[in-house]
Amino acid sequence: MPTLAVALKEQLKAERQIAIDTFLAHGKVEVLLTRLKDNVDAALIEAWKTFGLPPSATLIAVGGYGRGELFPHSDVDVLILLQEAPDSALQGRLEELVQLFWDIGLEIGHSIRTIDECLSEAAADITVQTSLLEARLITGNAEQFRLLKERCDVAMDPQAFFQDKTLELRQRHAKYEDTPYSLEPNCKESPGGLRDLQVILWVAKAAQLGDSWRKLAERGLITDTEARQLKQNERALKDVRIRLHIITNRHEDRLVFDVQTAIAESIGFKNSPTRRASEYLMQRYYRAAKAVTQLNAILLQNIEAQLFPQMTSPVAINARFNEVNGFIDIADDDTFQTTPSAMLEVFLLLSLHPELKGMTARTLRALWHSRFQIDNNFRRDPKNRKLFMDILKAPQGITHALRRMNQTSILGRYLPNFRRIVGQMQHDLFHVYTVDQHIMMVVRNVRRFMLSEHAHEYPFCSQLAANFNKPWLLYIAALFHDIAKGRGGDHSVLGMEDARDFCVDHGLTEEESELVVFLVEQHLTMSQVAQKQDLSDPDVIAHFAQTVGDERHLTALYLLTVADIRGTSPKVWNAWKGKLLEDLYNMTLRVLGGEAPSAERELKNRQEEALKTLRLFTLPENAHQKLWEQLDVVYFLRHDANDIAWQTRVLYDKINSDTPVVKCRLAPIGEGLQVAVYVKDRSDLFARICSYFDRKNFSILDAKIHTTKHGYALDTFLITEPAFAASYRDLISLIEHELAELLRQPTALPAPSKGRLSRLCRTFPATPTVDLRPDERGQYYLLTVSANDRNGLLYSIANVLAKYKVNLHTAKVMTLGERVEDVFLVDGPMLNNLRNQIQLESDLLDALRI
Repeated sequence: MPTLAVALKEQLKAERQIAIDTFLAHGKVEVLLTRLKDNVDAALIEAWKTFGLPPSATLIAVGGYGRGELFPHSDVDVLILLQEAPDSALQGRLEELVQLFWDIGLEIGHSIRTIDECLSEAAADITVQTSLLEARLITGNAEQFRLLKERCDVAMDPQAFFQDKTLELRQRHAKYEDTPYSLEPNCKESPGGLRDLQVILWVAKAAQLGDSWRKLAERGLITDTEARQLKQNERALKDVRIRLHIITNRHEDRLVFDVQTAIAESIGFKNSPTRRASEYLMQRYYRAAKAVTQLNAILLQNIEAQLFPQMTSPVAINARFNEVNGFIDIADDDTFQTTPSAMLEVFLLLSLHPELKGMTARTLRALWHSRFQIDNNFRRDPKNRKLFMDILKAPQGITHALRRMNQTSILGRYLPNFRRIVGQMQHDLFHVYTVDQHIMMVVRNVRRFMLSEHAHEYPFCSQLAANFNKPWLLYIAALFHDIAKGRGGDHSVLGMEDARDFCVDHGLTEEESELVVFLVEQHLTMSQVAQKQDLSDPDVIAHFAQTVGDERHLTALYLLTVADIRGTSPKVWNAWKGKLLEDLYNMTLRVLGGEAPSAERELKNRQEEALKTLRLFTLPENAHQKLWEQLDVVYFLRHDANDIAWQTRVLYDKINSDTPVVKCRLAPIGEGLQVAVYVKDRSDLFARICSYFDRKNFSILDAKIHTTKHGYALDTFLITEPAFAASYRDLISLIEHELAELLRQPTALPAPSKGRLSRLCRTFPATPTVDLRPDERGQYYLLTVSANDRNGLLYSIANVLAKYKVNLHTAKVMTLGERVEDVFLVDGPMLNNLRNQIQLESDLLDALRI
């Protein structure tokens, strides 16, 4: 048997390589999939023959392998069908057979069942039922196989199967954000992927409507043209999946950044002066996925109509549209030709009639083929402009309408500049969607602020949105805020011009237009101020207040900023960023309300609020006094009242402590841990603390560094760790003990670890930058650092600062997906020397590189 295993393994390996080489030379998808299947069939048959199994035993291919195609690294799923349950001797031989399958190099998924067991499992599990639907005889008893298929067909309930598979499809789509436009899509499972095509053929086969695109066309479920399109797009998706398997040398279905260029080049795409080869690949992929999604909707509806015939008569909505079985349907086949404006009207009607589930297959097909009528004359027609504005002003269904318009290419036809960013990649390490999909996400986020059912998600945003009239102005700003990406130049400025033209063309008032244009131009400003500038500086707040001008502009910009950050990637948003933006909003609102920026007033307000909190803990009347006498104005301006009260409560009786004090608590913002460190100051203290957090794999989100008048450091850190929520009590005890011990017995600083870059950072390396410049008053220096994120990065920076004895006052750590932009407020005698500054910047750049 070992000799057989070696021989079959070598044979399979050689035949597989020949098949792959032939594919790479000629690119014939079906030929490769069939050859790989035939090679495995032959090996399994050869192995089966050597075991002398009972004549009634049958080897059956199921799943994708049963479908008659095999991708280079896909699993080989087989069913060993027996007439009756095996005795111990037969069971032993079957186990040896399966082991042989593994030994010859196959990733085997197997089951051993009787026909009755197959039917029982299929009745309980839709996955098993689907797998058996594609069963194919490899070798063994053909009569047993025929009987299995016959009984499976009898047991099949096409209607129940259809409902289960469409529910499964919706759940899978939801998992992938209901979009094919992820920057790293799963070519099998994402919307518009191969699984969508398989679902169609499964439900069609279960209903005995056909098992190929050609047969579905013969039944009138799709046109011949659509059948050809489906076949072409299926071939394109299979081509990508095959190359994924070959290039990664494993079962990989995610079209990740790492391999996009290699796949593009293997197909024949090349870099151009303006675009990467990978962008041409992804554009082809998105076009195929979009077409699959569109044709999938048409086919599913037509199959559903066959399975669930309804004889209800059409109910007229107006002269152009009817309601048919809960869907909107065109009154005549040529509705969109005779009345082109109906291509916008249909989306408005869907918004105004939420009881409608969508468009009929006939309407979708007519809309898809009529979209080319949207030209400059169509766009200039006042009637069409009013219809588009009515969609944005509709009481409900706005997000769905815009998404449907994008999916059917109507939105891109109506807004030509939007069409340019459909499927456009974003290589900035923190967006996870194409530009058009990001815009749709931002519109959705803004819209959710306006809906009471989503008020629990972002209560402050919902509170502001509830009092914001004309919310459709925010939707327009969201549509245009990134519309100029990829054109070269500042996309905010270019997008502002597009937005201004749109507002003029669509009859917005001067006041309405000004707000939209302002939002598009300034959509990055609030985030940059909140995350990069010192919010305790009254001049920063005053300047930002001057930029926004009034409360309405401030509120609009705040809502758009939160929606924009949330629409980039789940990794980019966190509670700390939310607090920074909310703090900036509230401080700016007070200035806009006529309150002059005053450090003295702010200090007094925070102290009074902190004292109110302290009274709840029954501390002595003047317990805070000795500690506060050692703290200057800057401390009170950089900490909110809650933090001041907490730190006072744990330190009021430890003002002159000879030992380090480390206190930790759950962060009030609802995310992460807050760590306060109180110890006699020393130049390498920040680096020493960072080294500890680095070793523990904690991420530092924020750091406030302060030195008291009597030489103690009072440093506060906001940290997070992937699993802290499940064990935060243990983590608090651990940090308080270990960090205090580390500071009590300081040793030499360890060398910074060279943490590994993530997969995305290796694919799109960011050039490290260091910028050191004095602030406006010349009192401090602002140090800005940008680099790819990695473990130990902050400690590497802190280690260099310690070497130069640079004093750190604040640290803002901003993580944008896979890139960091950290801002430090520093001072120190060495910074007064230009040569030292240059050397510091050089050493920092070295520390940022790996």
